[in-house]
Amino acid sequence: MAIGPKLDLRQSQSLVMTPQLRQAIKLLQFSNMEVAQFVAEELERNPLLEQSEEPTYAPAETEAAPAAAGDAAAAPELDRAFADGVAPDGEAPIEADHYGNSYDAEGPGDGAASPDTPTAGLSATDWGASGSGGRSDFSGDDRTVEELAGADTRTLRDHIEEQLRVDIREPADRLIARHLILMLNPAGWLEGDIGALADRLGATRERVEGVLRRMQEFDPPGVFARGLKECLAIQLRDKNRLDPAMQALLDNLELLARRDMVRLRQVCGVDAEDLADMLAEIKRLNPKPGAKFETAPTVPVIPDVLMRLGSDGSWIVELNPETLPRVLVNTSYFSVVSKRARSKEDKAFLSERLQTANWLVKSLHQRATTILRVSSEIVRQQDAFFHRGVEHLRPLILRDIALAVDMHESTVSRVTSNKYIETPRGILELKYFFTTAIAGTMGESHSAESVRHRIKTMIDAESPDAILSDDQIVATLKSEGIDIARRTVAKYREALRIPSSVQRRREKAMQAG
Repeated sequence: MAIGPKLDLRQSQSLVMTPQLRQAIKLLQFSNMEVAQFVAEELERNPLLEQSEEPTYAPAETEAAPAAAGDAAAAPELDRAFADGVAPDGEAPIEADHYGNSYDAEGPGDGAASPDTPTAGLSATDWGASGSGGRSDFSGDDRTVEELAGADTRTLRDHIEEQLRVDIREPADRLIARHLILMLNPAGWLEGDIGALADRLGATRERVEGVLRRMQEFDPPGVFARGLKECLAIQLRDKNRLDPAMQALLDNLELLARRDMVRLRQVCGVDAEDLADMLAEIKRLNPKPGAKFETAPTVPVIPDVLMRLGSDGSWIVELNPETLPRVLVNTSYFSVVSKRARSKEDKAFLSERLQTANWLVKSLHQRATTILRVSSEIVRQQDAFFHRGVEHLRPLILRDIALAVDMHESTVSRVTSNKYIETPRGILELKYFFTTAIAGTMGESHSAESVRHRIKTMIDAESPDAILSDDQIVATLKSEGIDIARRTVAKYREALRIPSSVQRRREKAMQAG
């Protein structure tokens, strides 16, 4: 048999992730704030993109009906790319006949704000009825919202430094104090060894501890503590509540952690009523007195999807127009600069920027369409939860939604990550509606979230003389048609931060006594 070179022609398929498809997938899993930041960066980078002030695309809202949520026939090519996770076959650059079209990334949401949204009906004058001049006597505060938010930017160390300049005069003690300030953690506790600091500064340990005791009297009470016990003791001393019984309680915090109230009463030498008062006093203290100074600004949760009840009793689902960036391609500017381009590099740059701009606008539009389709199907399948509460939350997995809207599970996972929906029952993450199924005794299934809610309801309703054990909870649930193991009940109870039946019995006996 002769061996020699030969030519073969073979046909094969391979997965291709183009840069445009990577961008579309990345946009799909971004939160609305991340999308806004990404679009702002693209507006700076691409001269052919501009921000639209007026909506240019405002189709009607979507009802959470099976036909509206599962209509895959109208899905465009990019949606199929999302579903398959690969680039569409034979993908070509957007042709010139698309250049004249402008897109609003608002997508399928209603262009106007819903009457049920917090910002509905507010005009520019609603923010200040007196106009831009403020009050007629010129006594109003002219600072903006941003200036008011950043008005008090003092850190914990700044606050301590102000008190240090007034309360400690000796230069040597001030030097020690400033080193102690550097040893504070964000909670206001002191970290590090006092003896090592004394050796480094060439001072006696007694002098360093003397300065520390003076600084422990600073505001807020509890700063410069070296542990939880000392932090609570400083605050109690500031309130003149550190009596021998309270000191004994602080010396035996491990008994409190074990909820051994009988032993705690013996150690403190008090009865049940006095111990309850002492515990209430402890709960009013702040274990992290410095945390209020150095906290990151709270980021508000802005829902991506809004839902409301229609006049016919069906749910109307729409995108939140406040979270959708509105960008379009400036074709007029492209026409002007393309005529003046002379070199091959300039023409290639303009063509690439135009293609990138069109793809970004198309990706934003498709992102909005995909979020709305998935949200509408979730609302349709969880209709009982919205009408009757968490006990009627049905088991749901990504595959259920993916099959209903004809998408891949990974696409549904990206859509539901970091996305929120405003419902009559509050603002909830879309991931909230996906829970595992717990088998029922009659062949049906129950949502794990609804079972957790049922366990919490049962424990909240128990009386001091009839504390439910985990076995009793299992028996009650089985009588209600929920087949669940005892270890699962214990896991759900611990996730809800509910103590065991023995600990609950001790607490309620102490409260009753």
